[in-house]
Amino acid sequence: MRWACPFNARGSASRHKPFPARGAGPDFLCIGAHKAGSTWLYQQLDSHPDFWMPPVKELHYFDQLSRVQRAARPRCRDERDLRFLEKLKSLSAEPRIDLENYGRLFESKASLLSGDISPNYSTLSNEIIRQIVEYFPNLKVIFLARDPVERVWSHLSMEVRYRQIEPFDVTDIDAVNRNLLRRGMLLRSYPSAVVARWKHYVPAKQFRVYFFDDLQSNPAELRQSILRFLGADPDKPGSRLAADHNSWTRMEKLPLTNKVRSHLATFFKKELKNCAARLGGPARDWPARYGF
Repeated sequence: MRWACPFNARGSASRHKPFPARGAGPDFLCIGAHKAGSTWLYQQLDSHPDFWMPPVKELHYFDQLSRVQRAARPRCRDERDLRFLEKLKSLSAEPRIDLENYGRLFESKASLLSGDISPNYSTLSNEIIRQIVEYFPNLKVIFLARDPVERVWSHLSMEVRYRQIEPFDVTDIDAVNRNLLRRGMLLRSYPSAVVARWKHYVPAKQFRVYFFDDLQSNPAELRQSILRFLGADPDKPGSRLAADHNSWTRMEKLPLTNKVRSHLATFFKKELKNCAARLGGPARDWPARYGF
């Protein structure tokens, strides 16, 4: 089945000719974290004139070969989008990772910047990370860090809201633990370890950690910092969204009692201190939030 797209293919073809593969490949990856502002980042970059972003936010190529069910239809506003979606569908039918053809997905960016924002990449193995970085040596990598206690509760809230897990008694420590101790949740809940694994392979000048705290307190400054790191002009007119536009703020969180909050803080005590020591920035204040 082909993707349906409401545009005139003939009229668009002359304006969007194929580009040579030599310039293909993403300029950057955002590797997470879940519930730390990656949707905000995608929306900000997609609305900036220096970027051509893929028509789906999370490609999930390196973790699931893009074989995922998507809740919403992908963007499809012109031939570039349609070409990307067709290539992605073909690529996802292959049995293994194909870095060359993954890179060709981004040919449509031409002289613009583009990247893959997939928080699940925080869980990739060392070997896959090594292969990605060696194949795309100029790749920049962004990690959006969030206080582990806040992040895990926001993640659980999202899973309940979208029926990815069964609703549970949020005041019952045992019920909380059953969801917290799932392997997939734990893999995503230790930002200091994620950053250490990726920094082992990515040159220091090509890796940046940004903080959800700054998105809450000063989104305009955070946006400027990220744009500069990626090589874009933060002052260029044409962005369709204000820096403080956050669609994620609409999601209602599960009620968090003081008892459960204290339990989560104790569970993540060592990680909170690791983040303070290894990530710096706002993470230095995380342990003090819980009296550590």
